[in-house]
Amino acid sequence: MLNRHVLYLSNDTLTAWRWERGRLLGGASFTSDSAGVDDLLDHLDHQRQVPVLLLTDLIEEDFQRVHLPHVGGRAGAKLTQRRLLQQYRETPFRHHEVQGREPDGRRDDIVLLSALTNPAMVLPWVEALEQERIPLAGLYSTTLLSEYLVNKLGLLDEHLLLVTQQSAGWRQSYFQRGQLKFSRLTPAIDRDGDAINVGAEAAKTQQFLTSVRLLARGSVLETVIIAPAGQLPALEMQCADGPETAFRFLPLAQVTDRLGVSAAVGDAAGALADTMLLALLATTQPASHYTLGPLRRYFQLWRARRNLYLAAGAVAGIAACAVGLNLWQAWDARADSERLAQEARQFDRRYNEVMAAMPPRVTSTANMRAAVNVERMLVVQGPSPWQMVSMVSAALEQSPQIRLLQLGWKVDLPGQPPTGAPVLANGSAGGTGTAAATPMSSLLAGIPARPPQSLSIEAEILSPEDDYRNAVNTMNRFARQLAANPRLLVQVDKPPLDTRPTVRLDGKAGTTAAPTRARFTLNLVWKP
Repeated sequence: MLNRHVLYLSNDTLTAWRWERGRLLGGASFTSDSAGVDDLLDHLDHQRQVPVLLLTDLIEEDFQRVHLPHVGGRAGAKLTQRRLLQQYRETPFRHHEVQGREPDGRRDDIVLLSALTNPAMVLPWVEALEQERIPLAGLYSTTLLSEYLVNKLGLLDEHLLLVTQQSAGWRQSYFQRGQLKFSRLTPAIDRDGDAINVGAEAAKTQQFLTSVRLLARGSVLETVIIAPAGQLPALEMQCADGPETAFRFLPLAQVTDRLGVSAAVGDAAGALADTMLLALLATTQPASHYTLGPLRRYFQLWRARRNLYLAAGAVAGIAACAVGLNLWQAWDARADSERLAQEARQFDRRYNEVMAAMPPRVTSTANMRAAVNVERMLVVQGPSPWQMVSMVSAALEQSPQIRLLQLGWKVDLPGQPPTGAPVLANGSAGGTGTAAATPMSSLLAGIPARPPQSLSIEAEILSPEDDYRNAVNTMNRFARQLAANPRLLVQVDKPPLDTRPTVRLDGKAGTTAAPTRARFTLNLVWKP
């Protein structure tokens, strides 16, 4: 937890504490005059960059409950600020708190307005801190802080009067279901030097609450008194339960334990609730109760500087993590590289041992590798009739009335001379040179690509005798099925019935004629 200066201001004195490592230390007191202000600045001189929390417990603190129209957003905030300024025009230290809405009518907002009505009690201290550029984090009130105290202790009665003994006297704060409605401060000792009767002061407060209609007649006021265990017997003698009043007494040590600040108070614990409230403020550190305006600018600068330091530290931490990660990855990559190099050396040694044990090679390893690559290329890209035969087979599956008689497959090599044509050695037409064999084209090996191929199909149609119309339709359907394959050209070489004008039609009639089938021939050309 960050260090803080925690100041407690009452009507006549200011007590300075240090919050270090979760504990309250110090406790120097200063009078409310110019000499006291100078002594405070000298006291804070060695720790000017430590923020200050100022907790006030003053008699001149006023509380008013008002009803305002329920307006949201910026307009509602401006309306509340105007009402607050009208109520407390003479002081800059103002505060408002919305405590719900009325159940009937327009359902106006119920707002608690409060202010330090005598700013002269506070201004000398805060202006001195401003002059010395000491960051003032917030201006707080013991009464407003007691709201957190009540909720933390679970004192959520319908009507609750919380009584605590502090430096300025007995503070009596009235709550309804944990919400502050009214507070007053009475001295602990009267003018004659006698102790104030707490029971009598609680009765006066109850009468006032009834007169202003905060407490209905017949309602029971639960009065909780927090004091050291040694003072409780004397207080119990002053406070007697009545038909509309019920007293409860809580030891101060027990309250600090329930709040979890007993270790923070430590040796600073005394007969007053001041240190308990200071420890509660330092541990929770809520937003400033009273507005400070420009008096808070050095704290804002301090917070901005701290945030910049934190951001720089975060960036440095991330950079350090990134550098560490990169170094680890580089070390890991180096280890992997060494491991792979060692494995490569082992494989090379084993390869050399295996090669040394082998008989002499016919050719070099590079040639053998090239031969294997060529063989694989021939298998993959070399011409083969299986592709075209597969297409024909698929088409025959859809035409069961066609019976295949003969297939003729060949590879078409464009630009090659006809088979058997002589080529002269000197290259001249009609020369007398020696004839040489035509070299084989690389297309036969599928280099650089598969060559065009052709397939001649001779088939017959199993149809009734002399039904040539059905035969022609069957052949055409079969040809269209083949032509559906991409890059496959289908040509009809001989139809079942040749109707060309240049062809003579002949046949034999009579019962002695031998039965015949309608035959046809197709030429297929496939360009891979």
